Amino acid sequence: MSKQQNNRKKAGISELIPCTKGYRVPAVITPLLMIGEVSLEVMIPLLMAALVDGGLYRKETYQLQDFISRLPIQNNLQFVLWVGGLMVIASLFSLTFGALAARTSAVASMGFAKNLRQKIFQKIQSFSFKNTDRFQTSSLVMRTTTDVNNLQNIYQQLLRIFVRTPLMMILAAIMAFRINAELAFIFVFAIPVIAILMVFMVRWGFSRFQVMLKKYDTMNGAVQENLIAARVVKSFVREKYEISKFDASADDLQKAQIHAQKLFALASPIQLGIMWTCSLILLALGGMRVIDPNSGLHIGELTSLMSYSTQVISSLLMISFLVIGLSMTKASLDRVKEIFDEQLDIVSPENGIREVENGEVVFEHVDFSYSNNAEKLNLKDINLHIASGQTVGIIGGTGEGKSTLVQLIPRLYDIMNGSLRVGGHDVREYDLETLRDSVSMVLQKNMLFSGSIRDNMRWGNPNATDEQIREACKIACADDFVMSFPDGYDTDLGQGGSNVSGGQKQRLCIARAILKEPKILILDDSTSAVDTATDERIRQGFKTMLPGTTKIIIAQRIASVIESDQIIVMDHGTISDVGTHDELMQRSTIYREVYASQNKEVDE
Repeated sequence: MSKQQNNRKKAGISELIPCTKGYRVPAVITPLLMIGEVSLEVMIPLLMAALVDGGLYRKETYQLQDFISRLPIQNNLQFVLWVGGLMVIASLFSLTFGALAARTSAVASMGFAKNLRQKIFQKIQSFSFKNTDRFQTSSLVMRTTTDVNNLQNIYQQLLRIFVRTPLMMILAAIMAFRINAELAFIFVFAIPVIAILMVFMVRWGFSRFQVMLKKYDTMNGAVQENLIAARVVKSFVREKYEISKFDASADDLQKAQIHAQKLFALASPIQLGIMWTCSLILLALGGMRVIDPNSGLHIGELTSLMSYSTQVISSLLMISFLVIGLSMTKASLDRVKEIFDEQLDIVSPENGIREVENGEVVFEHVDFSYSNNAEKLNLKDINLHIASGQTVGIIGGTGEGKSTLVQLIPRLYDIMNGSLRVGGHDVREYDLETLRDSVSMVLQKNMLFSGSIRDNMRWGNPNATDEQIREACKIACADDFVMSFPDGYDTDLGQGGSNVSGGQKQRLCIARAILKEPKILILDDSTSAVDTATDERIRQGFKTMLPGTTKIIIAQRIASVIESDQIIVMDHGTISDVGTHDELMQRSTIYREVYASQNKEVDE
């Protein structure tokens, strides 16, 4: 492992340690309870040996003789009752310690998982668009749920099994050697066999679990995409195709699961075979010694040796299963680490500017590339000045860079070269929250959230009054249809605004953006689903109610931007021309062609 990889590994694990905060007390108590459980459990075979040899067979010497001789025992029945009672008490206390350990480990692991999910979600929320683009949405969901569950389970096992199994193995082995060292050496031969098995499992299992988790991502992506696009699927009658596509991804996942699990399918029978082989050898050799009166080995001692053999071998098996679990969890840990290791390309500067004076926007020789490749620029040498309070229209064909241009203003992406100023300052000098709070964007893909219309409007301003909400909706021409609902602004929108039309959704999103009272309002083709008359009313509302706000409108229809103070014509990632409608009609070929194509029927 290289030094860089080792540092990344340490960094990833260090990200997990703070996630135990608030739940460290139960995490510390759990191993202490496990010590109590194991100590009592190891004593039970010794008590059994004493019960058999001293009580049933009445041997002159038996295990724990010095301790038991101090008890008020006068006859054989009392001997059996006293020793049997001690076994019951030890079992009950061991059970109690184990149950308490199970609870405290569950509390510690669930708290750890809660904190880890919060930490992952906070990191994802800090991602820029470029950071988010590096991950599939389904993969991020999978990492926040299934992968965290895997880490939670292994953390709980570490608190219990990682303490229980080594301690059980050591104490049981000590007790076995104390009874008969020659027979106890049988355990030694089982250790290398199980160790080789564990190494094999870890070496070949990790890569298989990685593949399996990626197949989970693919299947979850298919489900998510299908549910989001349910209306499109039904409108194109593509249910059978989607079912077959899901079946294919489910089959791939099944094959990956089988491929990963079949490696471990033989682990359990092999390990049990080792345990029973050791037991049979011990029984055979020990039985011959019990028959020999000169060996000094009693039946009760052989019984306890069998118990200790089971405890030692079982502990070895549990360690091997824990190692197997760690190999599977390592794949999940690496996927979580990828989120923590993701370098944020957009962060707030220290002591950033916390006030945007006005809505002036200035581009000076701005270049931008989604791939950070200077030879594959999406925007090239952009020079543009938008005065505060102006209404600016942007037109151009699909893929010409219109949306990319406006997404640079609130630093959803960062420019590569040049300078971009808002309110007289470079956008990189602003505190990120301050900058974005001064810019309202209605994106191409309109998104509403589960809850009432009023709740959705307060995304724009959490403290907005009912009057302010209605006023914003009136500007966006949404108040009339909202009030036509039986519950008005208390109408539940469902997930993603599923029970309103596309045009209604657009108008609600515009109203939500207006409620922010921004310095800059950006509408990215967000009136495409409304009729021309409503579009005109919305634009007139902007003029009347938002005179000091800079309004940038991306539109496919020239009618939507024809009255703008200036219109920007985009062509292949560059600004082809800027001017008023009349100016562009005189000198811009692209603008005239678009205008002619949209007004052909009217002209005829």
